Amino acid sequence: MLETLFKPFPLNETLSLSNRILMAPLTRCMADDNLVPTQAMADYYARRAEAGLIISEATIIRADGQGYPNTPGLFTPEQIQGWRNVTDAVHRKGGKMFAQLWHTGRVAHPYFWKGDKVLAPSPIQVDGTVPRMRELTYIEPTPATPGELKQLVDDYAQAAANALEAGFDGVEIHGANGYLIDQFLHYGANSRDDEYGGTPENMVRFPLEVVDAIIERIGSDRTALRISPGAYFNMEGDVRDRAVFDYLLPELEKRDLAFLHIGIFDDSMEFDYLEGTASNYVRRYYSKTLVGVGGYTAETGSSAINNNQFDLLAIGRPFIANPDFIQKVKKGEELAEYHDDLLGELV
Repeated sequence: MLETLFKPFPLNETLSLSNRILMAPLTRCMADDNLVPTQAMADYYARRAEAGLIISEATIIRADGQGYPNTPGLFTPEQIQGWRNVTDAVHRKGGKMFAQLWHTGRVAHPYFWKGDKVLAPSPIQVDGTVPRMRELTYIEPTPATPGELKQLVDDYAQAAANALEAGFDGVEIHGANGYLIDQFLHYGANSRDDEYGGTPENMVRFPLEVVDAIIERIGSDRTALRISPGAYFNMEGDVRDRAVFDYLLPELEKRDLAFLHIGIFDDSMEFDYLEGTASNYVRRYYSKTLVGVGGYTAETGSSAINNNQFDLLAIGRPFIANPDFIQKVKKGEELAEYHDDLLGELV
């Protein structure tokens, strides 16, 4: 059954993967105080280069996108060079790597850039405090103006160009997990009544503007997207969300992305308004390369691929605990168990 995972997989005419296992994006908060990737990060990713593709930890496109301490950026020359050290290390080991482009939207906090406001679709505040910095309470966001959204689109496209300059093989746009792009796609975070809210066509406008700008800048063959059709993280679900994604998925089908990636921590979760799991819902509406994630093992993921639930398998926390995940699975060796203590170190 597992042999399916280890066959090469062509993403498109530009990129081919050595196997179907992706390392999922995993926020580690290990950049330096200027958000520059460190040598420890280069070593960390290089040890996992046997994955068919590494997707980097979420990487902010500009200063006001930061919502957690020491998350890397991709908007200064120093950050670009820091990532070049990482991608060079991965490429020397024969690996491939995409940068995940990120703006946290209403989950950002102005403490990090000494600002005075947080941009989001609507003034709907997230409850609670910032992880790892619980003294910081989330603030009510300021709705981004159409002009500010156009600047954000430009900044996403520039970050994609920066990623290629930094040696990445492509980018994954983070449109999932309750962050900025995802906030536009759910009624729980988007109450706008202008051209960016109120109807499915309007709610997908900003996400598609970002996708199209990046495709124009670096090509669809190097552009991927992560989405969360089931609202579950920092957001309440709404039955009306289904119509938004019903509209979005056929639009994405037209764009010939490198892949579409489900953003879910546990793909056994079912959503009434999706009539099942997030991945099964997306597969019904999207026929191109799809990445599944969320609690799968190599065995269950391989079975899902064989059943045409998705095409590629992303593995998250087991890759933290097992830098040699690929070799262990190939040899049938026991995997080390993930535990939260590993979050404080790069192994």
